Amino acid sequence: MSALDAYGLAAVGLMLLFYALEDRGALWVLAFAGACALASVYGFLQGAWPFGLVEAIWALVALRRWQQRRTARGT
Repeated sequence: MSALDAYGLAAVGLMLLFYALEDRGALWVLAFAGACALASVYGFLQGAWPFGLVEAIWALVALRRWQQRRTARGT
């Protein structure tokens, strides 16, 4: 397994973990957004730009959800 493969596995693994924990609080949504950004970088580095683009969009969507949760809870 190359270093790039290991990076991609870690990024997608973190996405899965943080997505599963999102109901526990807004910070998990923010962590999910960060993991999506890491997966986006992986996609572009690997040469799979459609994957990189979709993951970048997911990161933006997750950031928006984090912002909405923060605003709704007043934290």
